[in-house]
Amino acid sequence: MARVCDICGKGLRTGNIITRRGLPKAKGGIGLHTTGITRRRFLPNLQKIRVMENGGIAVRKVCTACIKSGKVAKA
Repeated sequence: MARVCDICGKGLRTGNIITRRGLPKAKGGIGLHTTGITRRRFLPNLQKIRVMENGGIAVRKVCTACIKSGKVAKA
């Protein structure tokens, strides 16, 4: 089951968690040093809702941005 919006296609995005150590130069330190970089995932906020589709009712996985913008008509 893919984590993808059925309306706009919004899906999984990836990024990094950057771990830093030290005191920033602006606060009187010698600067921040990166001690580790770990991959992370940004998941879309998907909701299962009943929508009106072709005169019938269907259950779709829709992101909250599509629900708020009115791209889907709730049943």
